[in-house]
Amino acid sequence: MRHLGKIFLASALLWSSPVTAAELQLLMFEQPGCLYCARWNAEVAPAYPLTEEGRAAPLRRLQLRDPVPEDIRLVSPPVFTPTFVLVRDGQEQGRLEGYPGEDFFWPLLDELIDSARPALE
Repeated sequence: MRHLGKIFLASALLWSSPVTAAELQLLMFEQPGCLYCARWNAEVAPAYPLTEEGRAAPLRRLQLRDPVPEDIRLVSPPVFTPTFVLVRDGQEQGRLEGYPGEDFFWPLLDELIDSARPALE
């Protein structure tokens, strides 16, 4: 239930200063039948856009087997699903491969976003 606290925090922050990482985006590479994608969708997806992370890096879903859109530059193509790639202005900043559960997902995502922020300031 950790995401409920994030929802309340995000609601409070919604009316505070804007997030400086507006050009960040979180890509989620997924594919049909992916059990860990389904688990992420159940545990994280409903709260994600309401969190500080979701506002800092809006989610963009992509299919693993589809060509990578031209506006995205990856270090390497994703192999596993789900793979979460943080991009800034379309350029990969870091990634998380797999979904270890929401208790690990949020801190790992926070690390990715924090590591991308110094380049923004």
